[in-house]
Amino acid sequence: MKTTIKKSYKFAVKTAFYITLINTVLIAAVLFVSKAFNVGILLGFFTFCYIISFLIIQYRVERFIYRRVKKIYDDLTLLESASLRKQPITTDMATLTQEIDKFAKDKKLEIETLKVREEYRKEFLGNVSHELKTPLFTVQGYVLTLLDGAMNNEKLREKYLERANKGVERLIYIVQDLDMITKLEVGDLSLNIETFDIVELVASVFDLLEMKSAKKKITLTFDMVYPNPILVKADKERIRQVLTNLVVNSIKYGRFKGTTEISIENLIKNKVIVRVTDNGEGIAKANIPRLFERFYRIDKSGSRKEGGSGLGLAIVKHIIEAHDEKIYIESELSVGSEFSFTLEKAQ
Repeated sequence: MKTTIKKSYKFAVKTAFYITLINTVLIAAVLFVSKAFNVGILLGFFTFCYIISFLIIQYRVERFIYRRVKKIYDDLTLLESASLRKQPITTDMATLTQEIDKFAKDKKLEIETLKVREEYRKEFLGNVSHELKTPLFTVQGYVLTLLDGAMNNEKLREKYLERANKGVERLIYIVQDLDMITKLEVGDLSLNIETFDIVELVASVFDLLEMKSAKKKITLTFDMVYPNPILVKADKERIRQVLTNLVVNSIKYGRFKGTTEISIENLIKNKVIVRVTDNGEGIAKANIPRLFERFYRIDKSGSRKEGGSGLGLAIVKHIIEAHDEKIYIESELSVGSEFSFTLEKAQ
C-alpha cells in the first residue's frame, strides 16, 4: 500500500534540513578557524540539530494550522454540516479542501432546492387563491343579488339559492380535497387494507360514471372479458377514488364518441398493473413531469368548464404511493393517454 506523507511533515523535513545545514556550516567554519575541526563533532551536531529543529517546526506548524483550521470550522459555520460534526477537525489541507468543496456543493444544491420550493409555494398559493375565489365570488354575487331585492321574486330566489349552493358545494369539495392531500403527504391518513375483486370495483366505477360518459358518447369498457375475480390487497375505497379520478379525467379530455378502456394484467408474481387508456386529446411531453402537481392544469379554461378541484391527479399519486406502489403515465398528443398503477395481489 502506498503511504502518503502529510504535507506538514514534508515542510518540517525540508526546513529542518536547511536550518541544520546552515548551522552546521557555521559551526564548521568556527571550528576550522579555531583549529579544532572535528568530523565526529560536526556529525553529532548535525544529527542533534536536525532532530530538534524537525520536532519544534513540526509541532509549531501543527499548532498553527490547527488554530487556523479550527477558526475556519467555527467562524465559517462548517460545523453545520452533519458530515463534519461526526469527524474530528482535520489539519490536512487536502482533506479540508475536499470537505469544504463538498460542503459548498451541498449548500448550493440546498439553495437551488429552496428556490424551486419557493417558486412552487408561490404558484401553489396563487392557484389556491384562484380556485377558492371563483366560487366565493359566485356565492357572494348571488347572495348580494338576493339581498338587493331578488329574494322577493320566488322564482329568482330559488334559482339563485340553488346556484349559490352549488358554489358552496364546490368550495367544500376543494377544501375536502386539500385536507385529504395534506393528510396523505404527512402520512396521517390511515389505509384500511382489505382483499377485494378489482374487476368488480372497476365495473362499479363504470356504472357510477355511465351518465357522465354518455354526455360525450364515450364508451367505458374492459379490454377483455374477465370471467374470474382478480383479488388484490389495498384500501378499496381509496382505489375506487383513484379509478374514479382517472376515468373522470379520461372523459373530461376524451374525444366525442371516444373510448376509455381498462385492462388488468399480471406484472410479476405478486403484482398486478391496472391500465386506464383513452383515445382523447393526449398530453404534451412538456406537461407530463408536472401532471401530478396540485392544481396543475394543462388547459385551464377547458378544465374549469368541466369543473373539478385541480387536485385529482395529485391525490391519485399520493394514494398509490401510500400503498407503496407506483403510478405511470404514457401519452401522445392527439393520440391518447394511458395511466397505469400497480397493486399487490392477494395470496
